[in-house]
Amino acid sequence: MAPLEDKAGLVTGAAGGIGRAVAVAAAQAGASVVIADLESRRAKGEETVRLVQENGGEGRFVACDVTQPGECETLVAATIDEFGRLDFAHNNAGIGSVGHIIDAEETEFDRVLAVNLKGVWHGLRAQLPRMAAAGGGSIVNTASLAGLIGLPRGGAYAASKHAVVGITKTAAVEWAAQNVRVNAVCPAAIATPMTDSLPEELREQALAPQAIRRFGQPHEVAAAVVWLCSDASSFVTGVAMPVDGGATAR
Repeated sequence: MAPLEDKAGLVTGAAGGIGRAVAVAAAQAGASVVIADLESRRAKGEETVRLVQENGGEGRFVACDVTQPGECETLVAATIDEFGRLDFAHNNAGIGSVGHIIDAEETEFDRVLAVNLKGVWHGLRAQLPRMAAAGGGSIVNTASLAGLIGLPRGGAYAASKHAVVGITKTAAVEWAAQNVRVNAVCPAAIATPMTDSLPEELREQALAPQAIRRFGQPHEVAAAVVWLCSDASSFVTGVAMPVDGGATAR
């Protein structure tokens, strides 16, 4: 039996990068998936839907700005309306930010936290009660290696991702009795549009901590997310799982 056979879930930030890879991997594992991203990224989101369908799954695009709590509630409702259930959720939507701590503009700092941290919080608030009411489920949040160690020239980003790890662990403890598991993945340097846009100096800096000296691929993160969403990880909750090429082993 496929790991996510007969299960349904949602993935935010799924118009590309890690989110798209997770949606496709979930489809390959037997799941139906709602692909969520900004309305401005609908065309790319619909491309993810096509890839999901080509890989044996059912898919639907739902526009969602994770900074808006009402839209996160609508996303959960749309998933249940479409597929009759919400077994897993991957809160993946996020943005990057480059700059020294003392140089960061407050508006930029607030924007990063609004998407990367509050976006996860809004997702959890919408997902946790519905999963608990249905008997349980699994939520995976995208943190980062920058949620486990410091990131020079990435103060706002590191702050947001450290906070994602904290809210993940807290939610895991609070909701374990309701049979809802909450974990995070902490990718290091992954080949996505976000990392592709970095200056070469920062790309080299991103690789420096890793024992495996290459950029990881989105499907390598997706494999970890699918496992955490599946019953194979049924005794795992509150974990911030590095997918980091050995960076935290140093």
